[in-house]
Amino acid sequence: MKLSCLALSLSLLTGVSAVAQDVRTLDNATLSGDETIETPAGVIELQDNFVTEASVQALFDEMDYQRAVQSFIWAAPLVGYKQWQIAQNEAFGASEVTDFAVLVSLNEKGGILTPNLTTPYVINFTNLAEGPVFIEVPAAPMAGMLMDAWQRPVADIGQTGPDRGEGGTYLIVGPEDDLKAYEGEADFVLQSATNNLFIGVRILDASPEAAEAVKAGLKLARHGEEPQPATPIIGKDPVWSATPPRGLGYWEVLHAVLQEEPVRDQDKVWMAMLEPLGIKKGEPFAPDERQAKILTRGATMGELMLRNMQTNPRFAEPWWEGTSWYKSFDFTVPQITDERVELDERGVWFYEAVTSSEGMVNPKPGVGQVYMTTKRDANGELVRADKTYKLSVPADVPVANFWSLTLYSEDTRRPYDNGGTEVTDASLDSRMEQLQRNEDGSLDLFIGPSAPEGMESNHLATAEDDGWFVYFRLYGPEEAFFDKSFALPDFEPVN
Repeated sequence: MKLSCLALSLSLLTGVSAVAQDVRTLDNATLSGDETIETPAGVIELQDNFVTEASVQALFDEMDYQRAVQSFIWAAPLVGYKQWQIAQNEAFGASEVTDFAVLVSLNEKGGILTPNLTTPYVINFTNLAEGPVFIEVPAAPMAGMLMDAWQRPVADIGQTGPDRGEGGTYLIVGPEDDLKAYEGEADFVLQSATNNLFIGVRILDASPEAAEAVKAGLKLARHGEEPQPATPIIGKDPVWSATPPRGLGYWEVLHAVLQEEPVRDQDKVWMAMLEPLGIKKGEPFAPDERQAKILTRGATMGELMLRNMQTNPRFAEPWWEGTSWYKSFDFTVPQITDERVELDERGVWFYEAVTSSEGMVNPKPGVGQVYMTTKRDANGELVRADKTYKLSVPADVPVANFWSLTLYSEDTRRPYDNGGTEVTDASLDSRMEQLQRNEDGSLDLFIGPSAPEGMESNHLATAEDDGWFVYFRLYGPEEAFFDKSFALPDFEPVN
């Protein structure tokens, strides 16, 4: 009797003629005849198997919301790239093909998602729709990449690239250009899958001589023009942010970059899902009130889902048994296999970080970089900003170059803002002479609101309720990392 009254009340509220029937859930709905079904989209009523007029819009809204949530995850690498490009070019005033922003200070690097703060970056964004780009790479101690807008490497350059750090020339053509037409015009002639192209260099040697070698030897030009030395933009020290916007702003960035790129076959289904939400190639982004509401809700839920997988990656296991340390990069360089697009794996990385390269995804003993991350302490509890933790770093970390520990904000995914102004306020590394070492060569590093007495040089500060995480980077990881005879312990709470 109560269910019949409920069905009658629901019918009266929705304007649908009352049909005395049970209210079912999605678990036990038959989808036959006359039926009232409770769903996340509200109560849906069938009459003679048809969806009633009162339920039509609710189902469309739910369909579009679900598509927006999953599209948020799909678009993470593309939006992360475009927002970085927009924000950096504005902050540093880069506009020419030879313009490179040189990022050294905490402010300069602080705009990037999870940057390494201990090595200089030299970064250029360009667009191949204006023509192929010729790049002359010097012989120098550097690691870098040419990367498309999906943040997939077109090629590594430097030590992990085909030039093997010995220098060489590259010609990069756009996705709709004819690669064969340029054969033999450079040591390496390559095609990008997108018009947007990232050129990034990380100088591995901190000496002034190494920086000068890169500065003097890196040259660029549009195809057919005389290569010119890179124009470094130095000492700007802006405060800026490449963290993708939340809400409707996320979709504005996505719409902008989709207008600049051809649609890959693997992305055509996603374009079909976005079209009812007002995101279509060749048309302006002008969502109506309904679309804007759904897109805003979808962006929030999409970010929550990525944040959950970022902390609890169900597609991966901790690298060292009995710890909470994960090795970053759980996807292949092309982000797609013979069977599937690596949707969640790449979504988590590009929510939290930017860039990928062969040397980052597939490091080899002595070459490349490893990124280890954790968000839990030795008790399996999520780390907190109001507690202090100790990380005991063994004496012999197996690296050919150096290791570093960098502190990031869980909110912005950028270097942690604890009020500091120096790189050492958010990052410590094995080359820093001020670090205090134990008698056996090991180090105790501390993260929390305050340092234990006398350990200020080994401390990174947290503030208020801004959750944190770290990357422990190994540059030139050696065999002991890969065979796991070396391991980091979890963070230990100390108060």
